[in-house]
This record gives sequence, structure tokens and C-alpha cells, in this order.
Amino acid sequence: MTLATRILEWQGCLVTRYAWLVLGSALLLTGLSIYYAKDHLGVNNNSSEMLSPDLPFQKNYKRLETAFPQDTNAILFVVDTPTPEETGIAASNLLKRLNNNTDYFESNYIPDDNTFFRQQAFLYLSTTELDKLAGNLTDAQPFIGYLAQNYHLQGLFTILTEALENEDSVISNSLPALLSSISTALDKTAEGNHYHVSWQEILNPNSATNKTRRIVIAKPRIHYQSMMPVAAAIEKARAVSRQLMLEMPGSNIRITGDIALQHEELEDIGNGAVLSGIGSLLLVLIILFRCFRSIKLLLATLISLLMGLALTAGFAAITIGHLNVISVSFAALYIGLGVDFAIHMNLHYRAQLVNQQNNTDAIKNALHSVGFSLFLCALTTSIGFFAFIPTDYKGVSELGLISGVSMFIGLAVSMLVLPALLSIFKLKHAEAFKTPAQPSFIQTLPFRYKKTIRISTFVIAFACLFAIPYVSFDSNPIDMRNPKAQSVSTFKDLLKSKTDSPYALYTLSNNLQETQRMSAKLDQLPSVHGTITLQSLVATDQEDKLFTIEDLALILGPQLSQFNARLAPSDTVAVLSKFNATLANLLEKNSTSIDPQVLSDLSANINKFLASLEQFPEPVILAQNLDNSILGLLPYTINMLSQGLSAYQFGINDIPVDIRLQWLSPTGIYRTMIMPEQNLNIPANLKLFAEEVQSVEPSAVGLPIGDLASGEAVVGAFQQAFTSSLLIISLLLLFMLKSFKKTLLVLGPLLLAGLLTCTVNVFLGIPFNFANIIALPLLLGMGVDSGIHIMHCLYEGLEEDQHLLQSSTARGVMFSSITTMSSFISLALIPHFGISSMGITLAVGISFTLFCTLFILPAFSNRTIQL
Repeated sequence: MTLATRILEWQGCLVTRYAWLVLGSALLLTGLSIYYAKDHLGVNNNSSEMLSPDLPFQKNYKRLETAFPQDTNAILFVVDTPTPEETGIAASNLLKRLNNNTDYFESNYIPDDNTFFRQQAFLYLSTTELDKLAGNLTDAQPFIGYLAQNYHLQGLFTILTEALENEDSVISNSLPALLSSISTALDKTAEGNHYHVSWQEILNPNSATNKTRRIVIAKPRIHYQSMMPVAAAIEKARAVSRQLMLEMPGSNIRITGDIALQHEELEDIGNGAVLSGIGSLLLVLIILFRCFRSIKLLLATLISLLMGLALTAGFAAITIGHLNVISVSFAALYIGLGVDFAIHMNLHYRAQLVNQQNNTDAIKNALHSVGFSLFLCALTTSIGFFAFIPTDYKGVSELGLISGVSMFIGLAVSMLVLPALLSIFKLKHAEAFKTPAQPSFIQTLPFRYKKTIRISTFVIAFACLFAIPYVSFDSNPIDMRNPKAQSVSTFKDLLKSKTDSPYALYTLSNNLQETQRMSAKLDQLPSVHGTITLQSLVATDQEDKLFTIEDLALILGPQLSQFNARLAPSDTVAVLSKFNATLANLLEKNSTSIDPQVLSDLSANINKFLASLEQFPEPVILAQNLDNSILGLLPYTINMLSQGLSAYQFGINDIPVDIRLQWLSPTGIYRTMIMPEQNLNIPANLKLFAEEVQSVEPSAVGLPIGDLASGEAVVGAFQQAFTSSLLIISLLLLFMLKSFKKTLLVLGPLLLAGLLTCTVNVFLGIPFNFANIIALPLLLGMGVDSGIHIMHCLYEGLEEDQHLLQSSTARGVMFSSITTMSSFISLALIPHFGISSMGITLAVGISFTLFCTLFILPAFSNRTIQL
């Protein structure tokens, strides 16, 4: 009698004699595990911690975070409005409200908008741009001066009438654009839509400063002891944004940034994991009932599964203390894999009852017949998980440890708790399964068509090799997340930008001279749009520009300082009717250089507005809306001009400290920001940008470099895990089967299933990513279990007149695979693409593994049957 046999016999006696003690001890341990996990098992979704901190790019990024911590874990508010003025107003209002919520946000700022930048705005223009602006403003001086004294609709149309009748007088260059904007304002207001005339765009058209997007950066207060560390800050950010958008129609404020991405990822995974877990459990229970045909066996299996799940969570809490976005899927993996042990145990127990064994002997015999093979299955499956532990990919390394140990937890529960439950429930009798009659050609298919199956296998394997070059790895973690999440869609939108891209790169230098040399080299790269350094914040040609600004101040200063920002009401009907008569006269005489179509459209929209005014329930409100639509933004524009005219000469040491600290750390480290030229949503552009910058500065840091390096590390981890698991499993099979040929019989179909899985992924357009790349090593570890059972059945377990596909072993393999597959399919319900693609890949792989094990493995064996 072997040692394994003696252990199993002793175990059978123990479990059946002390069933209540075993069950009570297991329940106590489960309760302690749940209690501990409740307070000590958190979730860590920081993508930077998914890989080993010892990797070079991780060290470089840590140096950047240490030197410039203000942008670490920041929320990005992306403010978009139809006009530059509204963007500035919305961003400023947002900043004020964030500053008033110090309980939620530590610090907040707008990178390109503050008192200093507004005052020095004209100095940052090129000489050509400034001269053009000066010409426009000088031309508009009488216009601005008149409106400063007559800030109402009547004053505007009075000066416009003069401009139309005397083309050389005022604002002649900007007049067509202004008339078109007023025409649009009349049309939109008449229809009840939001619209504002942008005076900034009229006075300074086609300028790079007319930005309708602004970024506001806020650093949230993080509560690390909470499951959702920034939940309070994110909710406040959303509330503030919603309120501001209600107050400013037409504005759009979106939230993104690494911390917001992580938070929404946790929300998606958390909500999806609950749905996935419930769905997985329901599917498994339905399949198990179909398999067992017994409520008691189903209940015993359910209790065992829940116990094992709780014990695994307790183990994770003790050994790691958190779950990551990959290891959070351990529950669905455990349900899918752990149930295999219960299926084989229950089927063998049921078979003993069918053979008229009493309950105690049925349990003992089931343990004796299935115990050792279940141990081997747990061992081989765990190898697929444990193979990831020594890799640099911490995300799946933690999953490997948790799920690898969970296999032995599931084994222990199935070998101790489940038999104890069966001893207590005492299934009184069981009837043999009545399987529907199958055509003989199906029952004997693997043997009847051996030659055809063998040839087809080689042809399919050869064909799959052509798809392998198209297997790709997506190293962009953004693509793993829910594409419908606001933070993700906003992030992808920013990746199209050349100046606001969150995928900018950074280099660090020890002195200003080194920074300037590095910046000059980087500016020459085709993939680089430009660089920003502390030195680049010092405007060039300041003396010449200040002469122009001083001249403008002399011309415009008095009018700007006298501007009355209080919009006075006018007799809207009289003003518009009089101006419309002027337009009709000009069109009739054709005595103006303005495009007649512009004047005709303006006249038509005046008539449209006057008609709406007559029908509107409260015409005073509609008239006020028109006043605000046309003249509402003028005070803001005038204020910006007034601040810009007070510019002064400055040097690098005159830049305010809060701005300087963004580019020069307190320890004397200079930062250079490198902006991309191309859309970084395209992987090829992302790779080119990272590689070109690294060719100049190997220590450059940023998300593009981190993602590519992460991808290389993960692919390396996959290769290491797959190779090691294949080697260990092969050696284990050789030791168990003592036959090189039988080892190949088990492994060959699994490798083919892996090839087929990769091919299907190519055709489905599912690239491998940080989550689903674990599929192939896991398929190897899981699939070998079925191969072992089928090999045992082929050579030792079949009766003379029994076909393989009729055996209880084939039934167990089939139901085990189906339950595992259904558990993995439930992962597809999670709106996180990484997790859902892992579920799809594993489900597809399990399907192919089942097919290859039941049909291809027997076809390549030497076993023959009586046909």
C-alpha cells in the first residue's frame, strides 16, 4: 500500500467519523477569514505599482515625482466652451470653487492662466502677432472708446451704422466678422439657443491665444485607508462641474487624469465584479444541477465554493493586503476552477451510491479513487499561476500567488469539507444517469476517424502559424479601461492635442545650461511639437514689444479704464428696426464693400428675432438675452486688454515662485516638458515619440515611455511564465506517466488549443494586454488536468464495451470545462476591457482545450476499440 493510499484511507475515516467537527472547524476558520479580510483587504489600482519598482523607468519616474510632486495624483478638469472668453471665465470660476473646497482639494491651479501670465500676455506673442494685434486695436480705438461710454445695444448699433456708412472710420478690418457674429446671435437667441459673440476673436482673429480649452489641475485629498481613496474628492469635483455647467450653458467640464482614471476603473470593476460574480455563480449552479441531478450535492458544492472563496480572500489579506485590477478577478477564476474538484468528487461519490455502496463507504471510495488525481490537478493548475510570481509584472504576480494557493485551498475544502457535508447530508440513493442515445459514429468518432483527425490537426496547426505574426500586444493601459467612462474618453481626446496631451514626456537636468542644450536637441525631432522649460517662460524681444505695448497703452488706456461694465437696457425693437432700415438702404444702393450676403443674412435674422420677440411670452427677457449674447463678453475682453497693457520687462528670477516651482525644484533640478507632434492614440505614433525622445535622452520619463517599458516587461514576464510552466508541467507529466509519448499526448492538444486561441484573438481584433496575457499559461495549467483524466480513462478506466465519450470521466471533463468556461464568460460582463478580454480569451481557450482533449488526444493515442 502506497503512502498516498494510506493517507487517503486515514482521511476518509477522519472525515466520516468527525464530520461535524470538521465542518465546525471549517466554518470557524471561514468566519475568521471573512472578519479579517473585511478590514484588511483593500484595492490598489495604481498602474505604476503593477510592475516592479526596481525597473529603470520606474526609478526615473520616482525621481520626477519626488522633485515635482504637485502634479502627482492630480485630477485634470478639461474646460471647453464655444469662445475663448467663456473658457477663461469658466476655468476661473472653477478654480475659485475648488479653492473654496479645501476639505477635498489640497491645491489647484491653471497652468497657463494666472495674474502673471495675463499681465505679460502681449510679451508672449511673436513680434508679428503683436504688431497685427496693435494694428487691429488702433483701428478699433474709436469703436472701443464709444462703447466705453455707451455700453448698450443702442450704442453698438449706432457705431456700427457709422462704420457701415463711413468705411474709413472705425473697425473696418473686423467689421465683416462682427456683423456675421451679430447675425448668428440674433438667429440663435430667436431660437432660444445659447450663443455669445467673441470680441477677443473679432479684435484678434486667428491668434493662437484664442483657446477654447483650458486645463485646471487639482490635487485631491487622498484617504488611503478607504477602499476608494479619492471618492469624496471625485464626487465633489463632479458636483462642482455639474453646477458650473448649469450656470454657464454651452460649457463642458470633464474630469480625467491618472487618479480619476483609477477611480472610475475601480467603480467599473467593482460594479462589474459583483455582476460577474453573481452571474458566474448562477451559471455554475445551473450547470452543476444539470450535472449532479441532486439538490443536496448542489448545496454541498455551493457551501464548499463559498468557503474556499472566503478562505482565499483571507489568505490574500494576510499575505498581500490588497487586490489590484488584475487580481480582483480571482473570485471568478476560483469559482471556475475550484468547482472542478467538487464535480469530480461528487460524481465519483454518486457513482459509488449507484453501485449500492452505503454513504460512508461511498465517501471513502470516492476519496480513494479521485483524491490523488485531484491533488495532481491542483498541482498542475497552480503551476500555471505560480509561474508568474517571480516575474517583474507585479499585477499578475499577485494574482499568481493568490490563485495558485487558492487551488490548494479548493483542494483541501473538496477533500475535507465537501466529504464532511456529504456525510451529514447522506444522499440516500442515486440512479444511473440516463444519457440520451447517441449515434454510434459520435461515440466512436475519435477512433473511427483517427487518420482524418490526425491529418486535419497538422493542417490546422500549420494554418494557425500564419496568424502568429499578427498577434500583438497593446501596451497602452488606457485601452484596457471602459471606453465609455468619461475619464477615458476625455483622456483619449487630450491625446490628440499637441499642447494639452497628458502623454507629454519629461527630462530632468542639474543646471539651466544643460536644460537648454537638451531642449534644443529635442526641438529638432520630427515627433516633438515643442518643449517648455523655465527659460522658455522668459519672453523674447521684450524691449521692442514693450515699445509697442506702451504706444497701445497711450492710445487705448483712457478708454479701457473708463469702460462701464454695467450693460444698460435699450429699446430693442426701435434699435433693430432702425438698423434694419440702414441695411435695406445699403443693399438697395449697393454702396458698401461688405459682402451683400452678410448684410442680407443679418437683415433676415433681425426680422426673425423681431418676429420671435412679438410671440415670446416675456419679450423683456428675450431682449435681455440678446443684449447678453452680443455684448456680454465685451467687459471680459476689455479687462484682458487692460491687464496686458500693464506688461513689464522681466527675467528668469522675476517669474513668481509658484510658477517657477513647476520647472525648478527646491533641490535645484530643472524640468523640461516635451510635447508630441502627432495623435498619440495611434500606437505607432506613441512608440515613435517615446523612442525618438529616448534616443536623445535615455532617462526621459512619462507615460508613453512607461507604457512601452511596461509592455516589454509584461511580454517578458509572459514568456518567462509560459516557458517555466511548460517546462515544469512537462517534467511533472514525465514523472507521473513515465512515458515521453503519453506526455506529448497530453501537451500536444493543449499547445494546439493555445494556437487556435491566438488565431481567434487575431480575427476578433483582441490584442493581448496587461490582463489577458495570463491566459495561455493558465490554459496550459488548467488544460493538463483534463488531459490527465482522459489519459487515465483511456488506458485504465474504460470497460471492454464502453466508449470514451460515454464514460463518467468524459462527463466530468465536459462539465468541468463548461462550468469553468461559464465562469470566465461572466468576466466579459465587466466593463473593463482588460478583464473582459481576459474572460473572452480564457473562455475561447477552454472551449478549444475541451475539443482537443476529447477528440484529438484519443485520435493520437494507441488505444483502439471495437467499431
